[in-house]
Amino acid sequence: MNPVPPAASTASFVERLRAAGIEPGDDAETRLNKQLLMFATGLVSIAAMLWLSIYWALGPQFSVTFPYLFQIALAGNVVIYILTRNFDFFRVTQLALFLFAPFAIQWTIGNFVSASGIVLWGLLAPVGAILFFGVRQSLAWFFAWVLLTALSGFFDYALADAPIKPPLQIPLRTSIFFFWLNFSAVARMIYVLLRFSIQEKRKTQARLEEAHQLLQVEQERSEKLLLNILPAPVAQRLKNSEQTIADGFADATVMFADIVNFTQVAANMTPSQVFAMLNGIFSAFDDLAERHGLEKIKTIGDAYMVAGGINTANADYTAAVADLALAMRDLLARDFSINTAHLEMRMGIGTGPVVAGVVGKRKFIYDLWGDTVNLASRITSEGVPGMIQCDPATFRRLSDRFDFHEPQTIYLKGKGNMTVYRLIGRKAAA
Repeated sequence: MNPVPPAASTASFVERLRAAGIEPGDDAETRLNKQLLMFATGLVSIAAMLWLSIYWALGPQFSVTFPYLFQIALAGNVVIYILTRNFDFFRVTQLALFLFAPFAIQWTIGNFVSASGIVLWGLLAPVGAILFFGVRQSLAWFFAWVLLTALSGFFDYALADAPIKPPLQIPLRTSIFFFWLNFSAVARMIYVLLRFSIQEKRKTQARLEEAHQLLQVEQERSEKLLLNILPAPVAQRLKNSEQTIADGFADATVMFADIVNFTQVAANMTPSQVFAMLNGIFSAFDDLAERHGLEKIKTIGDAYMVAGGINTANADYTAAVADLALAMRDLLARDFSINTAHLEMRMGIGTGPVVAGVVGKRKFIYDLWGDTVNLASRITSEGVPGMIQCDPATFRRLSDRFDFHEPQTIYLKGKGNMTVYRLIGRKAAA
């Protein structure tokens, strides 16, 4: 194992100190707690040096041993934290120094009056506990400060008349000045810490809200993509359960639309032209299907499949499918900006029971099965270009509202002869 060069080790230590011991895996709250505690440590260290300097400048002089020990303890604790990265130990010991050091300094100076209320600095411990631990955990620190204050007050009161000379004779003006200094300095430090904490939490909240908005955008995009693949009720069930989705519908209407002579037309076109042509036509069909409240099932090459009566609230779905077929036929006949190749379609409509469900786990698809689906597909392939062929069940349901040509008999492989009805359009209003 190669030893780490001293320069690299020093640079690493300084970088960790600058980053307040923050680890890559720390959450936002832990990062903020570490920053706040390092910030508070820096403020207390600077304030302690200024406090001692001002005391000496105004005349009172006492042993600097304890203040220096306090500074060394703060700095040493920071070094231990940076090396061990044990934040729990660091915040407990650092708050303990914040709490006990002011009382120890007061006892070396004298009493509340001669020490000018220096025990107020101990309030940084319970305030820091609120920021670094939480409200409930801060109660113990606050009670400790109250207890130490009460004990100091009790002994000061009990020994007030005792002929004991205090360690220092503090002039009244100096004592008054330091009362103001201690009150104002502690108040400002608490204000700065709280302000810094709130600002950082607001920044974190703003980042979380921004991330939440981005997540919502991505979720909406995913929802939209899922709804382009599956009907809304099916998509919801698929998200809430991993069970197989298969439903039986006693009655539904299925339509197939197949482009006539597509292979011959596509042979003289580039792949991109073929795609653009199909995309334009089928996209227009999608809009028509949505307008009629029907469910597009899939496209199979040059064929388009749609159904009514499954996962939709349209009760008159058979008539809606017939109206959609007429609209699709009329679109191809009149709008040559979409139908640039002047294509024609064969269409077939069947009505009856179907089974619907999601097939597979990867690249899944929502599909229909059953004799009704097979029938609609077969009468489409046996149809005439530009014609919409319907099975007898569809004819019986629509004959009072739609006009049909005379029935035709066609032969279907596996079924034999079958009567079909070619849809003309809706009956004229009386």
